[in-house]
Amino acid sequence: MSFPTPGPRVPETARSRWLTLTLLALLQFLIAVDVTVVNIALPAIGDEFDVDARHLTWVVTGYTVVGGGLLMVGGRIADLFGRRRTLLAGAALFGVASLGAGLAPALPLLVLARFGQGAGEALALPAAMSILALLFPEARERSRALSVWAAVASCGLVLGFLLSGLITELLHWRWIFLVNLPLVVVVVCGCLVLLRPDGPVTRTPVDLPGAALLVTAPLLLIFGVIRFGDQDPDLLLAGAAVVAGLLCAAAFPLVERRAAHPLVPLSFFRHRDRVLANGATALFSAALSTSFFLLTLHLQEQRGLSPIAAGAAFLPLAVTLIGATVVVPGIIARLGFTWTAVLGMATAGLGIGVLALVPDTSALVVSVLPGTVLVAFGMGVGLVALQNAALHGVTDADAGIASGVQRCADQLGGASGVALYVGVGFSPLLGPGTDPFLVSYGFALVGIVLVIATVPVLSRPRSR
Repeated sequence: MSFPTPGPRVPETARSRWLTLTLLALLQFLIAVDVTVVNIALPAIGDEFDVDARHLTWVVTGYTVVGGGLLMVGGRIADLFGRRRTLLAGAALFGVASLGAGLAPALPLLVLARFGQGAGEALALPAAMSILALLFPEARERSRALSVWAAVASCGLVLGFLLSGLITELLHWRWIFLVNLPLVVVVVCGCLVLLRPDGPVTRTPVDLPGAALLVTAPLLLIFGVIRFGDQDPDLLLAGAAVVAGLLCAAAFPLVERRAAHPLVPLSFFRHRDRVLANGATALFSAALSTSFFLLTLHLQEQRGLSPIAAGAAFLPLAVTLIGATVVVPGIIARLGFTWTAVLGMATAGLGIGVLALVPDTSALVVSVLPGTVLVAFGMGVGLVALQNAALHGVTDADAGIASGVQRCADQLGGASGVALYVGVGFSPLLGPGTDPFLVSYGFALVGIVLVIATVPVLSRPRSR
């Protein structure tokens, strides 16, 4: 039997604790920003490397697939080998990978660096949250600290769009990665000073086969779909990659069943509500991420907006998203999380439909703005409700697993959705008369309709 490794001895004075929280929040901000900061820069990256929208999906999905797939492994490593060590290793890896992304001479090396950023996130984020819990053991202070943590994460995701536009136009797209370096140095040096070394480590095996399958499955599927869309595709290679990805996904629960220390215990898959909520989260995130990706290309390539103007166009989305997270607790109290999720997803679906049918000649304020506001409000309401459903009824024994799986479903779903929907929608095999934006938006809408049809099952009582 193994026991969690004691966390690092944390600062005792209030000033030191809140200073440490500031450093951890800065790291969280960097990780959140890098999820969205590449979006506005995608056309500039595509121009420099001479690649189309399908191949650009790797720049977005490489980070989130690896980060989401290894997230639970990172939490396990932090428990086993020490949270301070894991935090510092993850932050350092994130910084080195950011340097590699900023200096990448070709798209494959940029994607490889994004993989490294995702791995750094997977190590640093769970360790930082564990340290945060140790920093503030008293319930009231911990609640305040977690509020700061959540607010910083939301601001990072939202400001990523605006920062991407500013940096791309005023400097160069490479600086969206290089600007991370001095901030990572501040985090690492500050944590070396404020956090004392970890205690003794209790070493037990890590479920590396399960982690490998969790990352490999979506990467193979994405690779196969993108290769299918090539002008002269290698159908054998593309088909083999898709089949291998599906086999890896099917093998994951089988491997977990036999693992001595599984990432996800088999009992988790027997909880119907959580499985459905996480599946719904994956499909909903796929539609949302696809809509943001397509909107970025639409604003710059079809509307001709500058990167700064395109980033500014996302500000109403940011304001609406923050407002939605404020009102959603009251909506859940009235409707329950099932029907609140349906309301949020239906609203987002309506917004995606508006964006799909936007004429290129119409004014932004009467076309793009209503669609983005609807998508943002639906996102804020729907995702929070699904998170509640995924964590409903958890205990001390399974709260960590449930949280990790929900986060993993969100990230992997969003990354895979962008690659699959955009990869098929922009494929030259569909013919010159096909609107790739309309096809990609259509796949996103189909996914949301499937989720809306499935989620009400959560409210039905189980048969004995």
